[in-house]
Amino acid sequence: MVLDDRARPVVLAAPSGAGKTTIARRLVEGPGPFVFSVSATTRAPRPGERDGVDYVFTDEDGFKEMVRVGELAEWARVHGRLYGTPIRNLDDAAAGGRYPLLDIDVQGARQIRDRVPNALLLFVLPPSVDVWMERLHGRGTEGPGERARRLRSAARELDDVTAFDVVVVNDDLDDAVARVRDVVLHGHPGLGAEETEERVAALKRGVARALEEMETAVPEGSGGD
Repeated sequence: MVLDDRARPVVLAAPSGAGKTTIARRLVEGPGPFVFSVSATTRAPRPGERDGVDYVFTDEDGFKEMVRVGELAEWARVHGRLYGTPIRNLDDAAAGGRYPLLDIDVQGARQIRDRVPNALLLFVLPPSVDVWMERLHGRGTEGPGERARRLRSAARELDDVTAFDVVVVNDDLDDAVARVRDVVLHGHPGLGAEETEERVAALKRGVARALEEMETAVPEGSGGD
């Protein structure tokens, strides 16, 4: 099935803790024809999250049934949980002439690109490893074992940055939101290829150092949370 792309889907992907969900929420709350695409997931709600608003929460059987009957535009298993984008989110946004913002991972972004070739894929980078680690620690929702798993996934995701149309850095939230809005509405470019390469290389080195430190305290395979 080729999805209706009258209002092109805007995919925001990023390593955990880079701030893509916050950027998406701010875009929806601010000026512009944006609507948040609420993903389905099998993970448990975090404190303050509401079913149908932050995510559509379901169990494994319910999610697999959504896959079986073709209700999802993309889906993937991330950090042991299933996540997916209901097709109706994209259809409803297109019918209203709005841009659906998809807060998804790299695997999902590839699937959306295959199904909606003119989808706009944006990758959000943290400004530095130090700031990134502070954000992950500040969330207070994962233990050290979970953070280590997320960093391993992040290192793999950084390898796919070049597959995205635009790269932005979330160094200041207001600026990052404004940059993403300008990219979508006015076609402004993001980071250049050379700066993207340099930033990604620096982040990878930092991830490797952080994992070495974390894995000294939390051995591979340990839950730690």
